Amino acid sequence: MGVSLRRFFRIWALGLFFLLFAPLIQAAHAQSGGVVRNVVVEGAQRLDPATVRSYLLLRSGDKFDPARIDRSLKSLFATGIFADVSLQRNGDDLIVTVIENPVINRIAFEGNEKFTDDALNEELNLRPRVIYTRTKVQKDVKRMLTLYRQGGRFAALIEPKLVKLEQNRVDLIFEINEGKPTDIQNIRFVGNKIFDDSRLRQVIQTEETRWWKFLSSSTTYDPDRLTLDRELMRRFYLKNGYADFRVVSSLAELTPDKRNFFITFMVDEGERYKFGKIDVDTRLRDLKPKQVKDVLEIKTGSWYDSTKIDQDVNRITTQVGTLGYAFVEVRPRVKREQKTKTISIKYEINEGPRVFVERIDVSGNVRTLDKVIRREFKLVEGDGFNVAKMRRSRQRLENLNFFEKISVEQVPGSAPDKSIVKVSVEEKSTGSVSFGAGYSSTNGPLADIGLRENNFLGRGQLVNVNVVVAAEKSQVDIGFREPYFLGREITAGVDLFRIRKDRQDTSSLDTDEYGGSTLFSYPILESLRQKWAYSIKQTEITDVSSTASQVIIDTQSANKKRLVSEINHTLNFDKRDSTVNPTDGYSAGITTGYAGLGGDATFVRNTVRGRYYYPVADQWVFSLVGSAGWVIGVGEDVSFLDRLFLGGNRVRGFDSAGIGPRDAVNKDALGAEWSYSGQAQLDFPLGLPDFFRLTGRVFTDLGSAGGIEEKNPAGSSINTTGSLRATVGIGFQWISPFGPVGLDFAIPYIKEEFDRTEIVRFNFGARI
Repeated sequence: MGVSLRRFFRIWALGLFFLLFAPLIQAAHAQSGGVVRNVVVEGAQRLDPATVRSYLLLRSGDKFDPARIDRSLKSLFATGIFADVSLQRNGDDLIVTVIENPVINRIAFEGNEKFTDDALNEELNLRPRVIYTRTKVQKDVKRMLTLYRQGGRFAALIEPKLVKLEQNRVDLIFEINEGKPTDIQNIRFVGNKIFDDSRLRQVIQTEETRWWKFLSSSTTYDPDRLTLDRELMRRFYLKNGYADFRVVSSLAELTPDKRNFFITFMVDEGERYKFGKIDVDTRLRDLKPKQVKDVLEIKTGSWYDSTKIDQDVNRITTQVGTLGYAFVEVRPRVKREQKTKTISIKYEINEGPRVFVERIDVSGNVRTLDKVIRREFKLVEGDGFNVAKMRRSRQRLENLNFFEKISVEQVPGSAPDKSIVKVSVEEKSTGSVSFGAGYSSTNGPLADIGLRENNFLGRGQLVNVNVVVAAEKSQVDIGFREPYFLGREITAGVDLFRIRKDRQDTSSLDTDEYGGSTLFSYPILESLRQKWAYSIKQTEITDVSSTASQVIIDTQSANKKRLVSEINHTLNFDKRDSTVNPTDGYSAGITTGYAGLGGDATFVRNTVRGRYYYPVADQWVFSLVGSAGWVIGVGEDVSFLDRLFLGGNRVRGFDSAGIGPRDAVNKDALGAEWSYSGQAQLDFPLGLPDFFRLTGRVFTDLGSAGGIEEKNPAGSSINTTGSLRATVGIGFQWISPFGPVGLDFAIPYIKEEFDRTEIVRFNFGARI
């Protein structure tokens, strides 16, 4: 009885379950089963319903599948076209309801002053008539904030706002609060013992903010520049022998008010190394080490300098190339000896991969023409790829001084034996308008106005107009230079000038010159350049003093107006590390001029000159400068106007034209037919903080001039000996916010009684 009762209740419960849940089971089966009869699109305005259906994974006639419905929903959202999407089943129909994202009508900026609308637009991916999405707006805001931070505005805030219009369109407005500039308040170094903070601040590009640096962009914080600073310090220490140097960390701390940054570099200088054994290992057939050892400049026992290794690699590559090996790979193998603190170098010369330049891509140049950049490259499409030539090409681009940043890199081409050279540049301003005011011991108070454009119309041409008004000299110059005349590496130029000189203090007369010149210059070798120039000028003598020397009076009588037509030839060899601020290397040149191609004068003029620079220590540079010149009349005596005058900047301690033949009565300088001068100088830091930008120098100058002893007219007496003059002195150079200021004190210790001396020589110039 009990068993039967339990079976009865069990059967009753099972029947009740099916009675209650059967409709739900049937409904679930109906949802997952069945066939889609129609796909109905609702809410589409701009898009055709067929376009919406194309994004679905279900079509009419397909079975209802929850997984495919879910994937269709994600596919619609992934298009970025819709703000909201829903999919629902209504019987055998699939209802697709969409809300379209609006279309941007226009984009505007409010509150921006530091950057123009065009500059901000370049950072945006969104454009008018493009579909608006919140994700794209957030990315564009992030890019604009990065731009402001690179410009030193870390407190900048950008808020996007929408103005809804009809037909599902919107105006996108970026409200910008630029905030105050975020400057570098202080730069500190931790761990440096060899070089002090002041010296390292000169190495890096980032600068501390100072009132006179209001035009500098380096006083604002830039993370990319901080990375560059780490590399600059590494190169500096490696150049000075500290091969173990490393930057442990660089920390930029922003003050709570977001107005200033404090930069801290923690460095580990390590020990200083010298070069050990220098050797060459060649793997090329018939190439012997001794054939390339002669071009190496590194010497065993000299202080380690990483830049010299790169230079020797370039020399080896060039030397091997001249011997007929086109594809060469030079690898310097470095062996460091901790005990002896030496670094031995073995240059391995292997046959390099046969890779050819497929093409050269240039980007970033907005104003500068492509051809101006391409013509500086030692590589062209189709050449065998050469690392040394690529480095030299980059150096040539830097020498143009047209670009703020330059990137040259090699990337794989369309085939294993092809390579693409990518050149990316960031242009900087190459034009200037200057106003100058100052004082010169040579010309007295002066003012000048100049217009200069180094990259005229983006063609790499130089155009300048300069006007100088001084107490003793007035000058107008108009010049033009074409660095690639007729598409070749020939510099062609033309100048027009007019110069008025007050020479009453030195020679009791005034002169007025006007004329023009043209030149052609081209390289013979990498460091050897040849120049041809032609000039024609007319000189008028005015205001001759009644007490002037008879030589000068006779000159005016014979040639009150005098035309000189002269051709010049110059050879110049330059191996200096810099043409602007040299610290190492040498240069030499010789110029020969001949006047007589028409005009009123016939003479030959020669000048030789040389310069040598040697870095004694960090920021200590020893230099030797020498020059000599002579002028010889052809069939006639050399006129006073064509003679040589010595003194002033060439031999400090003597007045301008203070050395050489002089009238014995009225002391007028009469000029010489030969002269020479020399300077030995040591420039050094004064140990002051770097923001003073003050350096010192000690020097000794020497020189002499003569050659007209037998050519004085009757009734005149000339003091001239042709003896050596020499001075010794000290000087200071201050790079002020308004231009360079120079002050030299020189005492002649070998001189003649009739010479004119000048103990203090002062030069000041200001440019705005």
